[in-house]
Amino acid sequence: MNNTATFNQTNPVSSLERARALDLPSREATLNRAPSVQQFWNRNNSLLSEAWQEWENNHQDSLFIPDASLLDKNLRDAVEQAWQDPSKESAVQALWKEVSANVFMCQFFDPERLAELRDYLENIADAKIPMRAPYGIALNRHGAMLDPRSEGFLAAPNFQTFYRELLDRYMRPIARLLFPEIVGYDTQTFGFSIQYQAGMDTSLRPHTDASAATLNVNLNLPGETYTGSEVDFYDTATGKTNQLRFQPGVAMLHRGNVPHAAHPITSGTRTNFVLWLYGDRGQIPLAGAQTTLGPLQRWSTPQVAYDEVAPF
Repeated sequence: MNNTATFNQTNPVSSLERARALDLPSREATLNRAPSVQQFWNRNNSLLSEAWQEWENNHQDSLFIPDASLLDKNLRDAVEQAWQDPSKESAVQALWKEVSANVFMCQFFDPERLAELRDYLENIADAKIPMRAPYGIALNRHGAMLDPRSEGFLAAPNFQTFYRELLDRYMRPIARLLFPEIVGYDTQTFGFSIQYQAGMDTSLRPHTDASAATLNVNLNLPGETYTGSEVDFYDTATGKTNQLRFQPGVAMLHRGNVPHAAHPITSGTRTNFVLWLYGDRGQIPLAGAQTTLGPLQRWSTPQVAYDEVAPF
């Protein structure tokens, strides 16, 4: 398989054209994690980044730029207030309802603004720049790696600015507030998008995440219905199973070690962002770990280098 397109040297083409002309690894090779797949993405990393930059430049007058205005106003206002005065972080905590042991739910995105975000993601898909879907998940239109440590990630600069803001200004301090022991085990990030479709990504077996904390945000539009795809969270202390269902723009935030599973989706689609926090080289806190850090430490951004360790 040729991984680099050949062109007439007298008629040079753009990075965007070259990226679109790449011969992608096969679906079978990707799902089997063949070494050639990682080699393909690593070899073309610079080209793909240049292509995303060129794509943005070509559409700068018409392309929607995602930012924090997409978030629920109550959450956005409370978070901004906490960044200005960490002693007022209780207003953030009050928005998150514990719906199962160590699982919290909150309106994260404004449902009325989700159409803009979804349109942006459609434009991303229509860019026809190769992206790698999460391993072990059937390749679909909205399966993409979001973090720069992942090969074949969504390298559009405007999206990366938005992604970093979600993690640094929202997910990390909120996760520290709800799960204080993760401080120090939240310096590194990971993220992917997925669209569950009937007959494709139909279910996810019981598992825990290799994260200190996981934020799972639904991107379905109001009225964009689906059946099935409920998420079971297992309370190890009581042995009970709590079945939860996403609503448009709603997020579930939980410790990574909480066992959970997704039911088969039987009709429609469910679109989500899934974001992880963990420590250097994948470290996560031990069970029962505690911390005495206060609000000022929680509402801060770690000044550490990003490593290159990706869970998958």
